[in-house]
Amino acid sequence: MDVKQLAALQAVRLKGRVTPEDVAAATATDPAATRTALEELTAAGLLRAAGERVRLTPEGKAQLGSWLDEERRGVDRAALTALYDEFEAHNTAFKQLATAWQQRDGGMNDHADAAYDQRVLDGLAELHGRFAPLAERIAAAVPRLVAYPDRFRAAADKVAAGDATWFLRPIIDSYHTIWFELHEELIGLLGRTRQDEALAGRAE
Repeated sequence: MDVKQLAALQAVRLKGRVTPEDVAAATATDPAATRTALEELTAAGLLRAAGERVRLTPEGKAQLGSWLDEERRGVDRAALTALYDEFEAHNTAFKQLATAWQQRDGGMNDHADAAYDQRVLDGLAELHGRFAPLAERIAAAVPRLVAYPDRFRAAADKVAAGDATWFLRPIIDSYHTIWFELHEELIGLLGRTRQDEALAGRAE
């Protein structure tokens, strides 16, 4: 198993049709090296290119599944389960913040009340402060996830600098996008599924 190729394929799976720059940011790798790796994966039939973007082929999905199974067998399941349980406590708080940002008083939040919005964003900053050490420990336990602490930090910094789009906006590497992807990684590493988590009341 090539860990770098696994990381690249997994980034493509989580994000869909992506550019080399997207994959480089998601995997903490050099953009030029990432572009070369994606070209090699495309030549091997595991990715299909459409302009600057790539997506998984059926063969790529199969190979990724095999590599993820191999990775899962090497994980300290007890340690990762404990980390996941900690993540879930933060996940509940994060979902509450996301709901508070989107809704207010039983309706949609029109974002006309700057003070209200700022309280929610302050809550995100506080959550990030509590969660960041756990993100570091998760990355230490599963080195393939090494990019996550810096990705969370970058999104939190952009929100703190006044651009709230980096809180929940899809497509970009917003705090929510990164949170969803890490949650997906942890679920997969433990051999669970989103359906399992939903039935247990833990889906993000």
